[in-house]
Amino acid sequence: MSLAGVTRLPAAIPSPPQGVWYVGPLPVRAYALFIICGIVLAVWWGGRRLTARGGRRGVVTDIAVFAVPFGLIGGRLYHVITDNELYFRPGRNPWRAFAIWDGGLGIWGAIALGAVGAYLGCRRYGISFAAFADAVAPGVVAAQAIGRLGNYFNQELFGSPSSLPWALEVFVRTPGGVPGTQALCGPAGSAPEFPTQYVKAVPEILCGTYQPTFLYELLWDLAVAALLIWADRRFRLGAGQVFWLYVAGYTAGRGWIEMLRIDTANHFLGLRINVFTSIALFLVAVVVLVARRGRPRSRAVVDAPTAPRPGTDGTEGSNGTGGEGPDGAAGAVGGSSDDARDDTRDDTVVRSSLGAAGDGVARTGAAGEALGPEALSTGTVTVDPTPADRTDAPSAGSRPVARDDTD
Repeated sequence: MSLAGVTRLPAAIPSPPQGVWYVGPLPVRAYALFIICGIVLAVWWGGRRLTARGGRRGVVTDIAVFAVPFGLIGGRLYHVITDNELYFRPGRNPWRAFAIWDGGLGIWGAIALGAVGAYLGCRRYGISFAAFADAVAPGVVAAQAIGRLGNYFNQELFGSPSSLPWALEVFVRTPGGVPGTQALCGPAGSAPEFPTQYVKAVPEILCGTYQPTFLYELLWDLAVAALLIWADRRFRLGAGQVFWLYVAGYTAGRGWIEMLRIDTANHFLGLRINVFTSIALFLVAVVVLVARRGRPRSRAVVDAPTAPRPGTDGTEGSNGTGGEGPDGAAGAVGGSSDDARDDTRDDTVVRSSLGAAGDGVARTGAAGEALGPEALSTGTVTVDPTPADRTDAPSAGSRPVARDDTD
């Protein structure tokens, strides 16, 4: 049987022809483009999920204004701290630590500081941080997968030499390109120099083929995203469980993938620092998931307005609804300044119109008789009228107390 004309499969993943393009004097880098695409996906997908849980449309974009800058700063800080020899050794240019466009973002720093920014945004817009984290977790890990394509164009984060059909071609690049490539390809200074843009070198100086660890992590991230969606739909996860499942799933893969990499990194006890970070975070995530097993899984989104509460300025506020509360009940209603002070208690206030008798207030806790779950869910509350000849009739100016029909 003749194989003439049959296209042969490549013996390795080809190296990208270039990783930067120029629009006039402005460089457009593939690494930055994929990072931006990942952020857009995470915000869009997280917004859809939070809206489906009761959140206000567009609030994820508002919170991203806080989270994204914090995440980028945190990711760069983590990279520079853990790989400080790339920037602060003799002969290195320390100002390159600010060259984020050349690659180098540590996911742990990005998640940690990004979470701080997201928390501040959630506080600003009255959103439950746990509900927000659950909503954006699948999008975040999918964004990480997209970001790994930037590593491909930068020819970085590869593993040990390999002859596998999916091994990655690695070529010599400029000294300012991928840290550590010169050492992998031969003695420093032995390779010829090329233009500053990322352009693939001629085949004669091919370094070899290596494990495409960026591709392994890309596929693992997509699998974790699918796991989160399935588990959330199957078990109705809440109260931060989706987020911690993301942490556990991602770190389980990152740990073994990290051990395949051979790029420059700090080690401790013979292992890369990121391996210990993965193990520690995996254990924390598992402990949190186990501790929350069997507890109520609140999926509520608190979307309270940021303006001052009606009535806090001393005037009577009109009834208005806010976002869904943690208990699934309707949002808060306004009241007088006295009621605004009462609302600071941990009791539920349900106001109904009582005509000429004034507003009736039903409270749970010490303020009055407890409302049953049926009354809270249906909103049917009746008022026990107080006859004029009752000896326990309220004095003038007092409010009648609403009672639950189920009592």
